[in-house]
Amino acid sequence: MKEILKYPGCFVCGENNENGLKAHFYYVNGVAVSELTADSRFEGYKGIYHGGIISTVLDEAMIKAILAEDKYAVTAEITIRFHLPIKVGDKLKITGRVTETKGRVFYTEAKAIRNENEIVARAVGKCIEAKPDLKDRLVRSII
Repeated sequence: MKEILKYPGCFVCGENNENGLKAHFYYVNGVAVSELTADSRFEGYKGIYHGGIISTVLDEAMIKAILAEDKYAVTAEITIRFHLPIKVGDKLKITGRVTETKGRVFYTEAKAIRNENEIVARAVGKCIEAKPDLKDRLVRSII
């Protein structure tokens, strides 16, 4: 199991971002996987994890699934469905995968799962493979 590449300053996965989540993503059987605990620093309401934060994590999981295949892409569209509130302290498994590829377009999905099988949030997205000039910029930022 190998950790997926990351940018050190990234809010979600960067080790050098003191305000970030410092999530580690691994590629397992075609799926980007991470685990995190809903931190009180990111409450929306008292005791409830902010929806914007979990949306960001799901977006990252979808991009990581593409990056794990040595492709560089950016999110063009994302739809989030919140099934249940995430409580501060909840331990979550995050998964992301590519469901279909058409030319430069990657169709993706991600899930936040609590208690092994309880989906608390799900995202679907459309990502576009970076053209050469943007790809070069993205590659230079990755470690």
